[in-house]
Amino acid sequence: MLARVEDVSKEYQLGDQPVTALHHVNLSIEQGVFMAIAGPSGSGKSTLLNLLGCIDTPTTGTVYLDGEPLSGKSADELARLRGRWIGFIFQTFNLLPVLSAAENVEYPLLQFVDMRGEERRRRVRHYLKLVGLAEFERHRPNQLSGGQRQRVAIARALAVRPKIILADEPTANLDHRTGSRILRLMRRINRSTGATFVFSTHDQRIIDLADRRVDLEDGRVVRLGVRSGHEWVYAAERAAAADRTGSAERAAAADRTGSAERAAG
Repeated sequence: MLARVEDVSKEYQLGDQPVTALHHVNLSIEQGVFMAIAGPSGSGKSTLLNLLGCIDTPTTGTVYLDGEPLSGKSADELARLRGRWIGFIFQTFNLLPVLSAAENVEYPLLQFVDMRGEERRRRVRHYLKLVGLAEFERHRPNQLSGGQRQRVAIARALAVRPKIILADEPTANLDHRTGSRILRLMRRINRSTGATFVFSTHDQRIIDLADRRVDLEDGRVVRLGVRSGHEWVYAAERAAAADRTGSAERAAAADRTGSAERAAG
């Protein structure tokens, strides 16, 4: 399992009042999924994403990445994990305005002190080409459209070859057409490279493309869904189906036992 959230709760202090953003959340994320964490504003989506991204720590419970618990790690250790294991895509792009597209993609690679300059440049060229921006590598963010800036952000997230890519409302600052193109691009990258994407969103288009969904309300997981063709199968439905199967099997076994006893009698 790539990531696991085990009985996690998160509380914040708002003045004198404690506010619980997440209540006893349990969640598993498999390698290669395209997952939507969905729910209304204030449901805990961004809080959960921040915990997965080592930006914040839970009040209770444990978050695991690649089987490693994050509890008890120092701020420096969490920063190293963030830099090497996790790619981020933000709704505001978060590009450095004084750097070109290529330099923005290269920037997180500078933490890899053992990586040669030629390898960094090779990765930058590869991922800018992957998102369709090879010819814009020298452009600064203010010379790019919103969609192009988000593509640079995607290339930057992929360049470190992270274990998981977290996207917080990545279409919020894009027009509908551009947002749809960006989503289709990320889905193609997910399918072609096996990269794991987890979105915090209330955008139905992301949910329609996802193969896993987590529905949050008031900090609680209310539904876990797996796509089956064009339909969603939810955890409660799967449990009910398993119960029905188990009941049928028990009934059949009882019938066989009864028939055997009658024959013996």
